[in-house]
Amino acid sequence: MRSARVSVDGREAGVLQETDTGYRFTYHPAYVQLAGAPPVSLTLPRRSAPFESKTLFPFFDGLIPEGWLLEVATSNWKADPRDRFGLLLAYCEDCIGNVSIKPAPDG
Repeated sequence: MRSARVSVDGREAGVLQETDTGYRFTYHPAYVQLAGAPPVSLTLPRRSAPFESKTLFPFFDGLIPEGWLLEVATSNWKADPRDRFGLLLAYCEDCIGNVSIKPAPDG
């Protein structure tokens, strides 16, 4: 099972995991309690309960490069363009906006 650390404005907010049945995003308890902390996205508001989905959450999928940039990335690094979670881990550590994705040490 692969997992990623999700940060907002440089502060670690939660963990995104690839599971046997799909995907799970869970906020860190301390981040949920942090006054004024922004959510990862409007579709993933801060809460203690994990979010579950059979497909990669649209917000995270939207961070992945597309078009010619995706072609350059997949051809230069031999990435599988159908492995959306792998692309997220490989190319979204420094993406546009205030959210960054880093591979978790165990994932």
